[in-house]
Amino acid sequence: MRIARISLDGTPAFGLVEGAPGSETVTVLAGHPFGVIERTERTVDLADVRLLAPVLPSKVVGVGRNYAEHVREMGGEIPDEPVLFLKPSTSVIGPGDPIPYPMLSHEVHHEGELAVVIGRLIREVPIQRAFEAVLGYTCGNDVTARDLQRSDAQWTRAKGFDGFCPLGPWIETELDPSDVALTCSVNGELRQSSRTSLLMRGVAELVAFVSAVMTLLPGDVILTGTPAGVGPLHVGDTVSVEVEGIGTLRNPVVGDD
Repeated sequence: MRIARISLDGTPAFGLVEGAPGSETVTVLAGHPFGVIERTERTVDLADVRLLAPVLPSKVVGVGRNYAEHVREMGGEIPDEPVLFLKPSTSVIGPGDPIPYPMLSHEVHHEGELAVVIGRLIREVPIQRAFEAVLGYTCGNDVTARDLQRSDAQWTRAKGFDGFCPLGPWIETELDPSDVALTCSVNGELRQSSRTSLLMRGVAELVAFVSAVMTLLPGDVILTGTPAGVGPLHVGDTVSVEVEGIGTLRNPVVGDD
């Protein structure tokens, strides 16, 4: 099931995306998808609506250094435990929304990732029950000001600019995240290509680990980590993150005027 968040008559709404590529329709839901999903009788063509970020999370929890090849390309060491950081809710944008290139940075990088959307309130969930707390999955881009990441003692500024967390195009609830392809391209040039089977810590372990630290609320997002191949973005670029079984998230890069 594909759950999208759309702008409908100027008002955000959730809907189920159905149909073959190129002829999809959206059946509008009554309320939100965090609980019993209720369809309404209203159906619109996907081409006639604007896709929004699939959720507005209270927080986005990033996981650093979770692909060994990325750790090596960054000159780091394999961590003993997942490395967590937070991205603010104001960093979240949707498919097609522009990524502003901040004036404070001269080295902004893309980081394509599989994103986990939490479906219910959890705290200290055991790993054996972690998937019960997952609503589904979407594509994410952990945009990072690499120069600020190097200069600062922590990653908040480098990861936290407005527009630095594109999510979308929708939430796929029936994905098996254990081994799907993940790619990131810039202007059609392939930059990152890997599979989630190469994650050092998988989805269940990450959900359990994060929920042992903080309460997760419905709609919160965990970014599972980026593979090797991160690289620069420039004003005028279009960056695309694709996850097998979900779809493609595209965003243009614009000047932060």
